[in-house]
Amino acid sequence: MVVHIPVLVPTPAHAAIGPLLTYTAADPLPPGSLVRVPLGSRETVGIVWNVQPSPEGANADSPLLGTPALRPIAGLLEGVAPLCPAWCQLLAFAAQYYQRSMGEVAIAALPLQLRDLTTQQLARRLAANAKQIAKGSAQSGTQTDGAAPALTPEQITALARIQTGSGPFLLFGATGSGKTEVYLQAAMRVLSEEPHAQVLVMVPEINLTPQLEARFRARFEPQYGPSSVVSMHSGMSNPQRLRSWLAAHQGPARIVLGTRMAVFASMPRLRLIVVDEEHDPSYKSSEGARYSARDLALYRGRLDGAKVILGSATPSLETWYHSREAAQGGRYERLLMPSRVGQGAMALPLLRRVDMTHQPKGAVFSPPLLEAMRQRIGRGEQCLVFINRRGYAPVLRCDACGWKSACSHCSAFRVFHKIDRTLRCHHCGFTDKVPKACPECGNLDIGTQGRGTEQVEEHIAELLADLRRPGSQSPQYPDGEPVRVARIDADSTRLKGALQAHMAAVHGGEVDVLVGTQMIAKGHDFRRVTLVAAINPDGALYSVDYRAPERLFSLLMQAAGRAGRDASLGAQSEVWIQTHQPAHPLYAALKQYDYPAFAESQLQERQQAGMPPFSFQALVRAEARTQEAAQAFLVAASAAARSEMAAWDGWTEILQAVFLYSAVPMGMQRVANVERAQMLVESANRGALQKFLAAWQPILHSSRKLPACKGLIRWAIDVDPVLV
Repeated sequence: MVVHIPVLVPTPAHAAIGPLLTYTAADPLPPGSLVRVPLGSRETVGIVWNVQPSPEGANADSPLLGTPALRPIAGLLEGVAPLCPAWCQLLAFAAQYYQRSMGEVAIAALPLQLRDLTTQQLARRLAANAKQIAKGSAQSGTQTDGAAPALTPEQITALARIQTGSGPFLLFGATGSGKTEVYLQAAMRVLSEEPHAQVLVMVPEINLTPQLEARFRARFEPQYGPSSVVSMHSGMSNPQRLRSWLAAHQGPARIVLGTRMAVFASMPRLRLIVVDEEHDPSYKSSEGARYSARDLALYRGRLDGAKVILGSATPSLETWYHSREAAQGGRYERLLMPSRVGQGAMALPLLRRVDMTHQPKGAVFSPPLLEAMRQRIGRGEQCLVFINRRGYAPVLRCDACGWKSACSHCSAFRVFHKIDRTLRCHHCGFTDKVPKACPECGNLDIGTQGRGTEQVEEHIAELLADLRRPGSQSPQYPDGEPVRVARIDADSTRLKGALQAHMAAVHGGEVDVLVGTQMIAKGHDFRRVTLVAAINPDGALYSVDYRAPERLFSLLMQAAGRAGRDASLGAQSEVWIQTHQPAHPLYAALKQYDYPAFAESQLQERQQAGMPPFSFQALVRAEARTQEAAQAFLVAASAAARSEMAAWDGWTEILQAVFLYSAVPMGMQRVANVERAQMLVESANRGALQKFLAAWQPILHSSRKLPACKGLIRWAIDVDPVLV
């Protein structure tokens, strides 16, 4: 008997066909089975979806069946168990909530190589993995109870609440308070209580994965085997990602560590989810299905019956708001860990604000800060200089005619990189050699404006040129050697292994001053850093982005947390903030490390302005050859939505609850010769916003065909946008 099987295929949201296509098969297949199916002139991987198969000829009028000429399934991916119902439900929710095609989201969540391998190649890969797992299982079984350090009272209390409560939990702990140890202990308890339980641990950035992975492997591999801990992030090769995915899907992997993509890992026995540094904007995808991995982790926890821990020293304002008292409507349980592990010298650093209006004109480092750095280096300690702008200088300019190094393809300036003498656009990648004279007037005296990590690295080396290293921190660099300054940013770590080499040099004592961007401000455990300096952080105070103060506070708090993590050094660690606005409330709260006071003031401002978390937003972004076409598309779609939906029964209240703002150019208006515009959609009711967006989709599709929209390239809906 031939049966009809509904299969989820990777059709984009703008495609004329839906994500569910019907194929024929000789026998019924369980939902979640991975199959290879023909799609047009190619063959692709699909997922058998949870719709009852019908005998041949039945349901002939169903729109699901599409054309009567149904094609047969090419084959089943044998050896790969069907995806569990909870995973399929997670993907369906993500597609619906973030307004994307279900097939597009589901297939993108599978490893690329799984989609490309033939049946024979997959069988060989599965056999090799099984052999490796069997070998690792024979080596496991060693107990590691002695490896866990003694817990503080705060850690013990947090773990007790995690074990007895239902969650979700916000683990609000100061930097260095031992949040990672709580994650380790909570994971150990889950794995010991249930034989086949699995744990998902997410971090915001790839460069934080190796450090966390090393700690989890040291704790769990001796007992559960080398296949028990796997990673998932975009920096892995396709074979590595497939190996990790199969280990998680088939069960040998008990712990999965990864970035935001790991939220879609197939883990049939998931019992604990940890989202470390939950406030980080990196958890929000900026392309494709613009999902929030943090929010999906919370939803997945409900589906799988898994406990969810959100950890941060500076939680997002949304998470902080939802973790208020239950009597006030809070939905998360807030666990407090305000103290660092080990007291005394391990107390939070002393924060000093330097008023740059009272310092020598043009000074990059104020004299008091420079003297403090000299003293620290003289004692064999390390300093960290944070400036969140890479390159040598943001702009190259001519004082004679006013020319600036603008990018010809973007609404941005090309950044001057002195090391290779190039002007490089950090948005489209356009790179050119530095001109010998001004391209506009021929002036030979062209200079820089502003400063980046390269210039700060060069300048601090000049200022400390007379200083010598006091002791043999490293055998390679004995007494009397010049002070060593290193830089870590996206440019210095482009090559494979470069970041690990830089980190090893810092940890090995080969570096005295570390200069870098936000890459060095988050998550790293620099044991010998006792002074952190933030250079010119004021730019975010008056940004058009209403989230900028929240991000600045978080970033500076995270940077401050890199100092004073080793009590054996004895000295009080320091954080120096060089600012032209020392009296700003943000810096006043930061000086006291008073995140609750800062969050309360920000939430009051948000509530008065009707912004998230007191409202819900979506952005419709359009890209076109001209700005006029991009905005014309948004204006036409908005007008059509109002006129058409007004005639629908029962839609008056929804239209009154949803407000559409005017179409405007995006902050970065042009990127790679593509003009970009956006329209903000806002509502105080999440349900009304979701219903409106779903009904708006066909109107958006039809609006792109209007003559005024000629030149439109693409459009996309971004629900709960991070950047507005």
